[in-house]
Amino acid sequence: MKVILLQDVEHLGTEGEIVEVKNGYGRNYLIPQGFARQATEGAIREREEIQRQQARKRAHKKEEAQNVKDELESVEVVVRAKEGEDKRIFGTVTTQQIADQLRQKGFDIDRKNISLLEDIRLLGVYKAQVEVFDDLTASVTVRVEPLEEDE
Repeated sequence: MKVILLQDVEHLGTEGEIVEVKNGYGRNYLIPQGFARQATEGAIREREEIQRQQARKRAHKKEEAQNVKDELESVEVVVRAKEGEDKRIFGTVTTQQIADQLRQKGFDIDRKNISLLEDIRLLGVYKAQVEVFDDLTASVTVRVEPLEEDE
């Protein structure tokens, strides 16, 4: 019996796959539990159309993400921190501070999508990686400057 998986099933396949299973397994377990449906011609055509629509949406989102990536790579984030001796700052610059600065510049980036290649403990210029989409990562320049006393 051929079935279309409606969700991932361990040791069998992933959502949307058409797999061959034994009749009893399909009729008595997969279909009643909502894990699969019988692969009729109509169901197969419907599934193919859904996959085409999902691919189109994904391509559109990836295109938008590429535009955001291009914009992000031209942005410089300035973080002001209290300075100690030898250009050291008190504490470290966090991903939350970078996310807040990006939000002020009009980007809605979650701090969990920002990664630093090293701890930022000195004044200077650094690079941060921002995950924009599944496999798209932007490199953002982070400039750490001393906090002025009147600020």
